[in-house]
Amino acid sequence: MIRLFASIGRYFLLMAKVFSRPEKSAIYRRRIVYEMEALGVDSIGLTAIISVFIGAVITLQMCINLESPFIPRSLVGYATRETMILEFSSTVVALILAGKVGSSIASEIGTMRITEQIDALEIMGVNSASYLILPKIVATVIFFPFLTVLSILIGILGGWAISYLTGIMLPADYVDGLLMDFKPYSITYSLIKMAVFAYLITSISAYFGYYAKGNSLEVGAASTRAVVAGSVVIMIFNLMLTQILLI
Repeated sequence: MIRLFASIGRYFLLMAKVFSRPEKSAIYRRRIVYEMEALGVDSIGLTAIISVFIGAVITLQMCINLESPFIPRSLVGYATRETMILEFSSTVVALILAGKVGSSIASEIGTMRITEQIDALEIMGVNSASYLILPKIVATVIFFPFLTVLSILIGILGGWAISYLTGIMLPADYVDGLLMDFKPYSITYSLIKMAVFAYLITSISAYFGYYAKGNSLEVGAASTRAVVAGSVVIMIFNLMLTQILLI
């Protein structure tokens, strides 16, 4: 327990150092654009593939489990839309990105730590925490909500495609369900959650990488701890944000 509180304290001290005033904003802008491509654009393919199959699976499961003459088939489209918007395209996509992006960040910064590149930055008078971590945080907080919107659209399209290709339900009924009782605030809720999750994924992964010690095996262990810790914190904040934003 003492180690846990010590780690939390050291995390907040690192974040205070990260968010100190940047020395040269032009350099940070270039790094943010680079990180958006490295951490965001490169995650589009994975997000799209997973979303289209999840949307299709949700539609199939709903069709099978709601097989009743008393239940309108349009509820399948409604359930698919709500599942994608409220939970999958924010929370589950964030957990997936915690594995892909989180491990990448922890490995990159951890490698720089054990090869003494971070020490070299400090000797040159550069705020290494801000220089290395802040552009990643800004890039993911900006770009990950875009991935959420993309996931919602592709997941819903996957549900429509499976209904059209298999004939398990009429695509027209699916579309009617998509339009049923739509609340725009649900999109806002999902985007807010993803922005918070993006910050958590990036900052926690950077923390474990920044304080990595030893050799390359320790960097791998730090990456694993970053993914586990990030996933646990995401689930905790998912509960808290749902309580705050929806209730």
